Amino acid sequence: MTKTTIYDIARLSGASPSTVSAVLNGTWRKRRIRDATVATIQKIAAEHGYTLNRQARGLRQARSGMVGMIIPLHDNRFFSSLSQTFDTFVRARGLCPVIASTLRDPDEERRIVSTLISYAVDSIFIAGATDAGPLSDLCAAAGVPHVFVDLPGRNAPSVVSDNYRGAEMLTGQILAHMPRLSDLRRARPCFIGGSERDYATQRRMEAFRAVCAARGIEISDDDVQPCGYAPAAARAALRDIYQRRGGLPAGLFVNSLTVFEGVLAQFTELKAEEPAAIQIGCYDYDPFAAFLHFPVYMVRQNSDALIARAYDILESGETAPVMIEVEPDLIEPRTVFQNAPMNLG
Repeated sequence: MTKTTIYDIARLSGASPSTVSAVLNGTWRKRRIRDATVATIQKIAAEHGYTLNRQARGLRQARSGMVGMIIPLHDNRFFSSLSQTFDTFVRARGLCPVIASTLRDPDEERRIVSTLISYAVDSIFIAGATDAGPLSDLCAAAGVPHVFVDLPGRNAPSVVSDNYRGAEMLTGQILAHMPRLSDLRRARPCFIGGSERDYATQRRMEAFRAVCAARGIEISDDDVQPCGYAPAAARAALRDIYQRRGGLPAGLFVNSLTVFEGVLAQFTELKAEEPAAIQIGCYDYDPFAAFLHFPVYMVRQNSDALIARAYDILESGETAPVMIEVEPDLIEPRTVFQNAPMNLG
């Protein structure tokens, strides 16, 4: 089999060799090449393995000393903690960390991973991927070692939080401390936030339902509201729950910090004693919750252990699609600052 060249791609696409070269080396925007032409050339190149083969050759010839990581967002305490830990681990090995956010956009995920591969990064940590399959395909075709963190992928190792165990602990505390209300509309706890397509949310909902069932509480579809992660959507969902039930539910399982932002925004429309009269749990962590006027149980994912285990897998050479779960920590209300060391200057 002969190697595909840019002249082959030019012939198949009807574009000039210089146009094909600009598209494949990423300079097409400067030349203002039409999006349709770019898409055609990229499709033909991918079908003939041109770009991926070039990237694989680059990886075989030299190591860049760079390690890449993609995360959904920077302005999220968990992902910022994850990236900070990653940064520390990479620098400790004398390498250069490269971190980029994808804004939970699958097209952006693929674009950034392709870019990291083109710069011959030594390996890639893929955190919170929206569409993991194509990312694994890109890395595998280019021969780039990769590991999924936070959400599992396919055809590669994954290190994730034990979402079921974390939700199990959190639900148990919510049920143990929520008030027993005579109003049956409000007596059942509610789960709010996340996406049904999201692995972590699926596992947390499973645990929420299982713990409730074990306590003799029948959970209906109306009690589970996976409204996404946007604060505005969470605020609207809680407002709807409040109106339909004539008040807040006795217990509230909040599925992330951004969802909790929306919940708090809706609380501003209520009397201060209303949220204080129910039990709230958040599957995420922020120390400032200790200063709220009502108690909140929180689950803190162990970012240090997640990155440490992920690095262990990469350095061991493991490539099988194994999944390792790391148990998170349950943080009781207003305990985060207890026994904290005082900096006396």
